[in-house]
Amino acid sequence: MSDLHDLTALEQAGAIRRREVSATEVTEHYLRRAEAHSDIVGAFTTRTPDLALAQAKEADERIAAAGPDEELGPLFGVCVPVKDLTAVAGVRMTLGSAVFAEFVPQISAVVVEKLRRAGTVMTGKTNTPEFGLPCYTEPDVAPPARTPWDLTRTAGGSSGGAAAAVAAGLAPIALGSDGGGSIRIPASVCGLVGYKPSRGRISNAPFGPDPVGLVTHGPLARTVADAAAFVDAVAGPVPGDPWWAAPLPPGETFRARTAVDPPRLRIGRFAAGVLVEAEFHPDVLAAWEQATTLLTELGHEVVDVEPPAAAQHHAHFLDVWSSLAASGPVPPGTEERLRPLTRWLRERGRSVDAPRLLGAIGELQGLARTTARAWAGFDAILTPTLATPPVRIGELRNDEDPAADFAAQFAFTPITSFFNLTGHPAVSLPLGVGEGGLPLGVMLAGRPAGDGDLLALAAQLERAAPWAHRRPEIW
Repeated sequence: MSDLHDLTALEQAGAIRRREVSATEVTEHYLRRAEAHSDIVGAFTTRTPDLALAQAKEADERIAAAGPDEELGPLFGVCVPVKDLTAVAGVRMTLGSAVFAEFVPQISAVVVEKLRRAGTVMTGKTNTPEFGLPCYTEPDVAPPARTPWDLTRTAGGSSGGAAAAVAAGLAPIALGSDGGGSIRIPASVCGLVGYKPSRGRISNAPFGPDPVGLVTHGPLARTVADAAAFVDAVAGPVPGDPWWAAPLPPGETFRARTAVDPPRLRIGRFAAGVLVEAEFHPDVLAAWEQATTLLTELGHEVVDVEPPAAAQHHAHFLDVWSSLAASGPVPPGTEERLRPLTRWLRERGRSVDAPRLLGAIGELQGLARTTARAWAGFDAILTPTLATPPVRIGELRNDEDPAADFAAQFAFTPITSFFNLTGHPAVSLPLGVGEGGLPLGVMLAGRPAGDGDLLALAAQLERAAPWAHRRPEIW
């Protein structure tokens, strides 16, 4: 057998079910790798070896007692760390902030409970920037998250630690979350599949608020099939959720959809900033063109479309984003311990009164409707994921001028947040390779609630141009 971390998540689960290796052995392997490499790439804020080994032991005991007809989930026994913005009862959750460095929640998010029911093992909490607000992961509570492909460069954010862990072979798959690109950005700079499901596909219960539906949980993985199996494990609303994405027909799974090529699709494409103007690096545009060629060779129709005329909505997005930042409770007397960007966003958010916020939400919902009508004739939309290759640690951050910091982030990520506004499913695929071997993501967005079709298309691209064999030196 190859080294355990060479196997995909689904391959590991298969080996565990066949008793070729135990869940405990797999867990111990990843715990050793995390001990050796986590601080180098800034992957974990908290490692949980005792909890992980106890969960692995439970998995092994269940396998030993299982009858021949017992169905175990496709990710049973697999290690899945959890982003440190997502609550796990009894485990420290820093939210990427020194203010919450010792906070321990008493309840778990529903997505975590579903992962446990699927038989996965949690090896720790992955690094994130303060409250998940920036698109780089350089918190006060952990080392910066670095792409394993070049340790001088960021792993992105806000799921930067999750991406660093998977890309460095410290986990086969990881739970992230995405409110403006926070799964797809790290996936692009770390050479991974980053999947943002449709709005309402995965529940955010029991936490909030997010009145626009920007934020969703999702996976960072090495393969599309692993990402699809993750969605299968955690999809579905709970009573009280404000958004519900229509499920697949009975008996179908997202993983099964990845095994079948889609029919000929009509795909629109553009490479331009949406909420802001942007310049795109030649390597990024080359990867986007190569993806266009590949889609055409696979039989799909790819045509240029006008990018959404949405620059006037940048202020509306900032009103919502800063209001969300201001809504997070911070203990009295601790505001000055927050990062400058966080303080700036919270101060701005407190200046947004209720009529202005409701007006901004209404404008953004109108934008989403207009876009859905304009794209009704397309099965998918192709864009670059980011405007440039991975940037260096500290290049976007500007503690002296948080407004300039925020502007630099938008210039780096000029498209990703748009699909959070519209609720379309979107995926970053590691189809490009730039100078020095740096990974470059290409993004596809699907029809509203069309996760199955989008995952099928992504898997077809992966079969035509595989990427999982590409691994950084730290591997």
